[in-house]
Amino acid sequence: MDLIVKFLPVFGILGLLYVFIKNVWISKQEVGDDKMARIAKNIADGAMSFLKAEYKILSIFVVAVAVLLFFKGSNEAGSNGMVAVSFVVGAICSALAGFIGMKVATKANVRTTHAAKTSLGKALEVAFAGGAVMGLGVVGLGVLGLSGLFMIYSGQGWEIGEVLNVLSGFSLGASSIALFARVGGGIYTKAADVGADLVGKVEAGIPEDHPLNPATIADNVGDNVGDVAGMGADLFESYVGSIIGTMVLGAAFAALPEFQSAFDGLGAVYLPMALAAVGIVMSIIGTFFVKVKDGGNPQTALNIGEFGSAGLMLVVSYFLITGMLPESWVEAGKEYTAMGVFWATIAGLVAGLLVGKVTEYYTGTGTKPVNSIVRQSETGSATNIIAGLGVGMMSTAIPIILIAAAILVSHYFAGLYGIAIAAVGMLANTGIQLAVDAYGPISDNAGGIAEMAELPKEVRERTDKLDAVGNTTAAIGKGFAIASAALTALALFAAFMKTAGVKSIDVSQPDIMAGLLIGGMLPFVFSALSMNAVGRAAMSMIEEVRRQFSDIPQLKAALEVMRKYDSDLSKASKEDIEIFEAADGLAEYEKCVAISTQASIKEMLLPGLLAIAVPVAVGFIGGAEMLGGLLAGVTTAGVLMAIFQSNAGGAWDNAKKTIESEGRKGSDAHKAAVVGDTVGDPFKDTSGPSLNILLKLMSVVALVIAPSLVSLSSPDDVAIVKEDGTMITITEEGMKETKAIEKQIRVEVSNTEDGAYKAIVTTSTSVNGETVEETEEFTADTKEALEKKIEAYKNSLE
Repeated sequence: MDLIVKFLPVFGILGLLYVFIKNVWISKQEVGDDKMARIAKNIADGAMSFLKAEYKILSIFVVAVAVLLFFKGSNEAGSNGMVAVSFVVGAICSALAGFIGMKVATKANVRTTHAAKTSLGKALEVAFAGGAVMGLGVVGLGVLGLSGLFMIYSGQGWEIGEVLNVLSGFSLGASSIALFARVGGGIYTKAADVGADLVGKVEAGIPEDHPLNPATIADNVGDNVGDVAGMGADLFESYVGSIIGTMVLGAAFAALPEFQSAFDGLGAVYLPMALAAVGIVMSIIGTFFVKVKDGGNPQTALNIGEFGSAGLMLVVSYFLITGMLPESWVEAGKEYTAMGVFWATIAGLVAGLLVGKVTEYYTGTGTKPVNSIVRQSETGSATNIIAGLGVGMMSTAIPIILIAAAILVSHYFAGLYGIAIAAVGMLANTGIQLAVDAYGPISDNAGGIAEMAELPKEVRERTDKLDAVGNTTAAIGKGFAIASAALTALALFAAFMKTAGVKSIDVSQPDIMAGLLIGGMLPFVFSALSMNAVGRAAMSMIEEVRRQFSDIPQLKAALEVMRKYDSDLSKASKEDIEIFEAADGLAEYEKCVAISTQASIKEMLLPGLLAIAVPVAVGFIGGAEMLGGLLAGVTTAGVLMAIFQSNAGGAWDNAKKTIESEGRKGSDAHKAAVVGDTVGDPFKDTSGPSLNILLKLMSVVALVIAPSLVSLSSPDDVAIVKEDGTMITITEEGMKETKAIEKQIRVEVSNTEDGAYKAIVTTSTSVNGETVEETEEFTADTKEALEKKIEAYKNSLE
């Protein structure tokens, strides 16, 4: 175990080495013909232009916040100006995770399309390799950044509380970038998607990925910026947030005598980083299990990799937890055990997997909830939307019960530390979980490229099979992200309460109730801002697509040919084929890309700033308790809203796909389903997923400002000790007089037979004239180590 702790950054480097190897392998795969290469280049250029514009704005934000954090940390006890460095490193790692994922996804999409010409198995191999780069890039950067900074700060001679407060800036940087990436990416992808769907499918009657559709490149770019870079930043932020929250809560055990025999008392602090580090290895092993033959089911292959990795992680977790924690210990009068922490870890992992499976039931093709939406599409758009809303609302019940059960079970076995370690257990396999999730948009892009390049029917059938599984894995990934967000937010909330000295949240107090209500309101306002942003951006996109269809003669003529033959050009005359081919490449894709980029960058700022400004304002105006109420409200309402929106959107999407798979494209039911899917798109890809980050970001902001709130609050009681040892305490209720508690500590040091050092520490406690003695014995190989143990024991008595 000592070796794992000593070489924690090496595990991060291992993850990044795997990323490099897979990236090289993907680059060596064939791209396909010139048309495919041109389409892929348009998608890649659009994705990179978005990232460049987004990161330019975010760099200004990062510098401004870093300056504020430096002055804040430099001027308060228990913190340090280096919190600004942590913030910048966290922001860079989060941005880098998105950049790596985007770069490889836009490289893997066209290679997946070309591989689909050969076989389904080869196409899955390329698409999943692209996803694995995203997954392992996220966990590699997370472990390397966190463990590296922790080791640097620990060597500065700071107290562990100061180290962790400074380190929490890393999570704040990751959360800030993640929120902007999620909101900006979601607005981008849905503006393009709505434009491509409504004008292309409903008005013009052509497929959304048809090369005549000017919004099709922007739509494919959106899959990457929303579901690759956005999801990557989301889970990166959950990953580091859960680890830091657990480390803060684990620091409370550092002074206990049971922990002094190993890791300088920091076994509970190192444990979450060790679990994350070993999770990288288990995720890499899991990727080798993902294989499928032609005729096989890609979902089965992905499940084998994911569940196989989870099983291995459970076994390794047992040895890590029992090796790094004492068999049992007592804190605040309650006994905890290493096995209890292990059961808490299992509770988190099982809850995450089950929430994913429940999400699959409510959003998967062919399930009862989705079929109910299909049936109600027969009577029009209104009944389709009512059915989708009903499915989304009902889908909150079981996931909330599962999350609540995980909280209760983990708290029963290991207290607040157990809840935090449950979040770590849920996220330990983030590497392969994100690989499975990022595979989805790569497959979706591959299908789009096959459609635009007009490849043979069997190629599109293979990419559609991968894409159908990708929709399910994306829905499961969103469910997993929501469950992990709930536990991570709770872990960070508990860490905030401990740091700020808040003992409880009493909702009978008016200021706390006010904070609770404001917190419950925020997810609705946040969702409204992001939904309205999608609506405005989509209007601009729709107007641009309509303009091109009417103003570009060749496009207009080609659309007439498409309508004439009901999109089946095999029946077209030679003259009509020539008219259609004359329009190839004339759609002005770059104008649609520019509209999505500009709209998303502009609209992401207000929701992002809201998440940071509100907890700061409430904390400094209303105090730590009111801020605690705010966090409780936003977590409760936010988790429910996130599940509802993500699952409603997913169910609408697959209801539309079910109707299409039945060969009923263009029917009234299909048109109603397209409208429902269009409403659901910003639900599942913009506001729903963004709420996960809102919960965690607000908790991280609260944790970072907690030392400032402590220093601003005045003590409730004033105590004066007289010369005779009498303590006079002045409270709001009046003045009371008691005998002061007196402690005397005697230390006797000697050598053992094997040359080690032994100390017997006797503590005499006198309370109102009655004296009680307690004796503790410590041993160590060196005198310095023995002195550290004695000092830690003395601190625990204070």
